[in-house]
Amino acid sequence: MTVLVEFRAEARVEIDEAFAWYEQQSAGLGADFLRAVEAAVESISRRPDSWPLVRENVRRRLLRRFPYSLIYRVDPGRVVVVACFHARRDPARWRARVG
Repeated sequence: MTVLVEFRAEARVEIDEAFAWYEQQSAGLGADFLRAVEAAVESISRRPDSWPLVRENVRRRLLRRFPYSLIYRVDPGRVVVVACFHARRDPARWRARVG
């Protein structure tokens, strides 16, 4: 059974910004980044409770190949991605989004 995965606007902006940065570095690298995001979302949808807790009811799914994580909250019947976060950024930025 798969669970609906939704994105907060801030997470979408972060994905778009990372895509643009990678694409600027090398043509096609942005598309590779988006494929890594899609693969992570697919695995979260199938097994949302499989990834490590980083706060109460908030989990982190690392992306393959890229130094980013999807930070998400598991709600009844859905998952909400609150951030697509670079590993070197201050985690206080995404923590403020989950309360």
